[in-house]
Amino acid sequence: MKIASEYQGRRKPELIRAFDNRNGTATAGTPTASPVDDGALLDGYSATISGVVEKVRPAVVNIRVHKGGPGSQNGGSGSGFVITPDGYILTNSHVVHGASHMQVALADGRLLDAQLVGDDPETDLAVIRIHAPDLVHVPLADSQQLRVGQIAVAIGSPFGFQQTVTAGVVSALGRSMRSESGRLIDNIIQTDAALNPGNSGGPLVNSRGEVIGVNTAVILPAQGICFAIASNIAKFVAAWLIKEGRIRRSWIGIAGQNVPIHQRVVRFHQLPLSQGVLVVGLEPDSPARTAGLTEGDIVIAFNGQPVAGIDDLHRQLVAAVIGVPTRLTVIRYTEKFNLTVTPRELLGLK
Repeated sequence: MKIASEYQGRRKPELIRAFDNRNGTATAGTPTASPVDDGALLDGYSATISGVVEKVRPAVVNIRVHKGGPGSQNGGSGSGFVITPDGYILTNSHVVHGASHMQVALADGRLLDAQLVGDDPETDLAVIRIHAPDLVHVPLADSQQLRVGQIAVAIGSPFGFQQTVTAGVVSALGRSMRSESGRLIDNIIQTDAALNPGNSGGPLVNSRGEVIGVNTAVILPAQGICFAIASNIAKFVAAWLIKEGRIRRSWIGIAGQNVPIHQRVVRFHQLPLSQGVLVVGLEPDSPARTAGLTEGDIVIAFNGQPVAGIDDLHRQLVAAVIGVPTRLTVIRYTEKFNLTVTPRELLGLK
């Protein structure tokens, strides 16, 4: 009892209050948690979206496209956004491809003629330009830093309704989709920020008002499944389009299809993959034909990198290998061997 009474006398007041509060009755001085103010949280979210819109909206434009000769009614419209103060605008290739005349409606109401700077159907991106000074423009973020669940705001002109804002989150990263040319585009952002026809080419932005993607596609009739081309791809493509008007890619001149490789061949040669590209056709005077490739060969590696399918091969046919003798590894019947192919520049995509 003596020990207990001495311990009781040494107990800190905070502990006594805590013990006294076990019955649910708070004593004087007991800290209590404040209830969460849902209204304040919603107001904070609204303020974030409003701040983003206020910052980005002046740089978002409506692009009006005319196709055909004078007086033609063919055409359409889409969205875009200013990326430099001297009038360079980023948009989708499918918005402006084949246009005979373009006009850009700015957020302040001005309507200006625009010229095509460069067009890359392979990534569905294009750059156009208007001539006006000191334009509000938006920066492109590092899309490698994106996280699933973060705020995503889309601004554009769906169905011609200019400066329409929708908000959501980044739903998924690392998706892939095919451009109209058939080439696979990697690192696509999926979002549930609502997109509609006319949003194409507009910006998808983060909570700081930086562009994280170029809105490009929706899946119909699904709701809340929309896609944007990642800003890092857009940076690379826009820089080359402004510099040269096109993206340089290499070409070896084969027609192929993805096929499985027999497991015995895979085990015998200790192949890292069990698929490759079956050569079903060769273009005359192509680098592949010159290298000795024949129909029926299966391409399994290019420049030392495994090739599991046509998309893998496309990814490696970049500008850096144009004119460079490169090792091509193939399976012919059951034999594995290397050929040397010198890719040429792929022309005719501009």
